[in-house]
Amino acid sequence: QVQLVESGGGLVQAGGSLRLSCAASGGIFSINAMGYYRQAPGKQQRELVAHITSGGSTNYADSVKGRFTISRDNAKNTVYLQMNSLKPEDTAVYLCYCNVAGGRTYFSGSWDQGTQVTVSS
Repeated sequence: QVQLVESGGGLVQAGGSLRLSCAASGGIFSINAMGYYRQAPGKQQRELVAHITSGGSTNYADSVKGRFTISRDNAKNTVYLQMNSLKPEDTAVYLCYCNVAGGRTYFSGSWDQGTQVTVSS
């Protein structure tokens, strides 16, 4: 079983930057991909923000392309989400996840335990 510990986030002004980290432990050799979802306040829809495979292939939501970069340090079993040029609409709770062999998905916690990112205008 994989455990994910998320860190980073906080409050920043529009145009600023933040970095999220997500460290995996446990069944790390079964991890195929990792990434982040987010849920904006007052919205039920959850958005897949960024995704990186074990081979390093990445995908981004259109809303963050060119501003966010996801990367991984395999030696540290950690994924990073560098968020630049932040906008107020990036304000959300961010949750790290991983996909493992067999098709199961693990999250860093429940949505009320995710990392709050707040961007002020």
